[in-house]
Amino acid sequence: MKKKIVLMVLFILTIMTANVIATTKVTMEIVEDNICTINLNEYCSLEKKIIKSELEKHKITLQIKINNNSEILIPSGELMLVIDSSSSMNDIVEGETTRKDVVLESANKLVQGLLEANSTTLKIGVVTFSSSSEKDENGYFITGTEGDAQQVCGFTNDLTTLTNKISAIEGTGQYTNLDSGLKLANQQFSKDDTNKYMIILTDGLPNLAVGYNDLVTYQGLTDVITQTKSILTSLEGVEVITMLTGISDEETVLREDKQNNVSYTYAQVIQEVFGTEETPTKGRFYKINDTEIEETITEKIYRELLPVEKSLDNITIIDYIPQEIADNFNISLTEESNELLATISEEQRTITWNVEKLSPGETRALKFDLILKEKFDESIIDKVLDTNEKVDITYKDFDGTDKSDSSDVTPKIKLIAEDTAPVPIPDAGKDMTAFIFVSGILLVFATAIFLGYKAFKTK
Repeated sequence: MKKKIVLMVLFILTIMTANVIATTKVTMEIVEDNICTINLNEYCSLEKKIIKSELEKHKITLQIKINNNSEILIPSGELMLVIDSSSSMNDIVEGETTRKDVVLESANKLVQGLLEANSTTLKIGVVTFSSSSEKDENGYFITGTEGDAQQVCGFTNDLTTLTNKISAIEGTGQYTNLDSGLKLANQQFSKDDTNKYMIILTDGLPNLAVGYNDLVTYQGLTDVITQTKSILTSLEGVEVITMLTGISDEETVLREDKQNNVSYTYAQVIQEVFGTEETPTKGRFYKINDTEIEETITEKIYRELLPVEKSLDNITIIDYIPQEIADNFNISLTEESNELLATISEEQRTITWNVEKLSPGETRALKFDLILKEKFDESIIDKVLDTNEKVDITYKDFDGTDKSDSSDVTPKIKLIAEDTAPVPIPDAGKDMTAFIFVSGILLVFATAIFLGYKAFKTK
């Protein structure tokens, strides 16, 4: 009988306790709507923030976004090839291959690559220069005129026409009037507000200019240098790239004035007209050997006109989740983010996102939800909770170097307990919880006394 009494008392206490201690209800609020931002370079950035909140459902949606605001660069407008056709271009460079063969074949590869990148808004033309084959009434070649240059092809984006015209270029004279080539090429450009490019491919130094055909004196060469440099520097609004090859001994004297003890070496003329590769007279200047012709035209000049794409590669983003968030919230990718290369660790402590490539003008976003679990540790109530510890990112930058960065800026949330206490008795002036508790104790004692009395009576 005593055992029955004890069981009855425990049963009554259990019922009483269940009625007094109810599951705590909470509301959620965003305490700090911080935005985590990492600037990766001049054009690219990472951003993490809350993008949606359903606080009545104890739910927030966060987004990690990376963007590349660089522009897709392709050559457009008008490009003029200015090709040396003097007799020295027929020099053998290897086996039976001439310098002209290598230059023209490389020029065709350049044209093909550029038009493959942009066959709509880029048009290419071709001009050659050397010296005229026309003779005067005395049988002398007429040189130092605009006739030392010829238009091979007007501006077009027809690849077949261009390659056929370039392949058919023949030499017209033994001298080099670069001045005439530059002037004729510049005359081809339209007045439209478009990009304009001039690619000069030559194997010799200028010894003629328009109005100057003195091939003997030091002063004659000085005039040619001055005139050619003048037209080169006057090409406003034109991006100029020059390739010079075929100069084997730069210290050889090209022209001298013994009376005044002055002379020009090949190196001096090169520097006077074109400058140096470090400080060119105009645009970009490549001074190379014949073995470097193809690489210079098809790779270096090509990259100048069609820069390497400014993309981020091999991107890995890791979002580190605090233990209190991992223990008390369910974390899941949104439906639209399931296709991305992202994973949530089994313990919900990290979200790892891999992006192979982020191209110019491209933006990627990863979204995930935090939802409070039905059963959670009530010690987090009224505590400000960081939604993440930090965000790490590693990536390969535009120049191919591996870089990394991190941020511990985080949005913050808090759970607040709702007021679930019973309404007190109006006249009692006491807390209802205490009233119920005391009533329960009295009920237990009364029950115990009653059952004890009955037990005593039965003996």
